[in-house]
Amino acid sequence: MRARSSLSEHQREQLVELFEQGMGFKAAATALDVSKYAVRMLYRRFTLHGRLCLVEKPTKQQYSFEIKKEVVQRHLAGETAMDLAREFGLSSEQLVSQWSWKWRKGGDDALKPKPKGRPKGSAAPKLLTEEDKLRRQIARLEAENAYLKKLRDLRNQGRA
Repeated sequence: MRARSSLSEHQREQLVELFEQGMGFKAAATALDVSKYAVRMLYRRFTLHGRLCLVEKPTKQQYSFEIKKEVVQRHLAGETAMDLAREFGLSSEQLVSQWSWKWRKGGDDALKPKPKGRPKGSAAPKLLTEEDKLRRQIARLEAENAYLKKLRDLRNQGRA
């Protein structure tokens, strides 16, 4: 069973049989009394992959920049997302729409793979000049002096 699906394996098999008989996702959801959203997602996979929608596919498959770019260009030229997803073996037609949206927002850079993990720190530590070091030392000493004055005043209040 899919990790994010609320449908059991048996329910998914029944739904695919109903889809093969020509029933739409709303009617099938009503017939089995299950979530229309979950059935709609299964129906989309069914229209894309047929009976293979019941087979688990590896998740997080990554596609190269060239494939994404070609898919987006053809989608913007007028081809349907479903046809492109079927031709390129994508897991969902929604990938085509997402890639097109990202390309419109950020151009080619939006489709390129992003580096994983936390970004590395600065390459070289910033070297402080002698003047900067003295300024920091003065600021630290002034803060220490203010703290000690405040402490002395609090002690004197307690004695009075």
